[in-house]
Amino acid sequence: MRIFNQRVEHASLRNQKFSGDSCILYDSRDEHDPLSPTLVFPFPAGTVRVMNKTVIEVQVRAVLPTSGGCAVFIGNNDKVFIIYVDQTVGSAITMFMRQITKERPLTHDLMGHLMTALGAKVDRVIINDLKNATYYARVIIRVENELQQKKIVELDGRPSDCIAMATQQKAPIYVSQEVWDEVDDMSDVLRKMEEEGLKPDPETESED
Repeated sequence: MRIFNQRVEHASLRNQKFSGDSCILYDSRDEHDPLSPTLVFPFPAGTVRVMNKTVIEVQVRAVLPTSGGCAVFIGNNDKVFIIYVDQTVGSAITMFMRQITKERPLTHDLMGHLMTALGAKVDRVIINDLKNATYYARVIIRVENELQQKKIVELDGRPSDCIAMATQQKAPIYVSQEVWDEVDDMSDVLRKMEEEGLKPDPETESED
C-alpha cells in the first residue's frame, strides 16, 4: 500500500548560519513524488541490502538552530550529514530525544496517539533519495489489528516528519547507499561546534 504526499527538506548550505538563538521558520516543499521500490522487510542493524538496495543505519546526532530554521545532524561513526528543517519539526525532534513531557499533545504526539489507537507502529524510516539538494524519505508502518492480522504500510513524507516519528517511537533510521555516497561528511563541523560549546543533547550520540 502506498500513499503519495511527499514534502521535502533541502541539503543545501546556502543562506544557512548556525546560531545559539531560537530557530526561525524554514520550510521547503516540493510536490514531486518519484517512485521507488516498496521496502517491506525487517532490517538488522548496520548496513543491509533490501530489494537490491543497500541501506545504512544512522542516528540523529544533534539538532542545532540556524539562521533559516534548524539543522539536523544525522549519521554514524563514519559520516555525518545535515538536513535543514523548519523550526517546529526541529523542536519536536529535540523534545522526543530529551523525552520532554508536554502539557498538551503537539502534532507529532497526536500522530503517534492515532497510530497506537489503530494498532500501528513506525517500523523504520528510510531517507531514500536526494535530488537537486532535496531529500526524500519514506516511513514504513507495521499494523496489527485485534484479529492478529498484520500488514505493512509504506508512506511518503518529509524527512523531518519521518525522523520525528522514528525518534518518538524509537524506530531505526536508514539512509540508502546512493544518498550516503552523495552527501558531504559534516563530522568536522559537528565536532567543531561541540568544541565551541554548541553541544548536542547526550541522547543523540550514536550507540555501537
